[in-house]
Amino acid sequence: MKLWMTLYMMVWVAFIEFLLVMTPGGSSVLVYLHIVLGVIIIGLAFYNFSGIRKTRVMGRVKRIAQASFNLSGAAGIFGILIFFGIGKASVIPVINISIYGLILFLHVISSFAIITQAAAIAIAYDMWEDKEFLKETEPGVVPPNPMQQEGIH
Repeated sequence: MKLWMTLYMMVWVAFIEFLLVMTPGGSSVLVYLHIVLGVIIIGLAFYNFSGIRKTRVMGRVKRIAQASFNLSGAAGIFGILIFFGIGKASVIPVINISIYGLILFLHVISSFAIITQAAAIAIAYDMWEDKEFLKETEPGVVPPNPMQQEGIH
């Protein structure tokens, strides 16, 4: 599979994860599906970072891909702690939140960061690969898609 495909696939898998956790009534099937998709996200993040690292794409894109992979690992660790209910009985007195609640918050924040970074990486890589950064457009004009102009559908 081409790298640009897996970059966009990660965005969609992360999006499906968000839809999945918003499903009311969270049955155990949904919990295990969430875990499977989380593992897939970690795998895609590693694959994408490895693929990006082998290209000549700008350094910023490589750093964002690395950060996305690191965040996916952190989100996975937070997910494991949540699955086992770590910190449910312990409360942080200053903020009156359980450690479990804090871990859940960090898991969600990491997930939002992953989906936004995955989208940024996919778009930046796609534009770099197509050399679109070299083509300026006139202010106020939105040019048509070049592939549609060439008759490719």
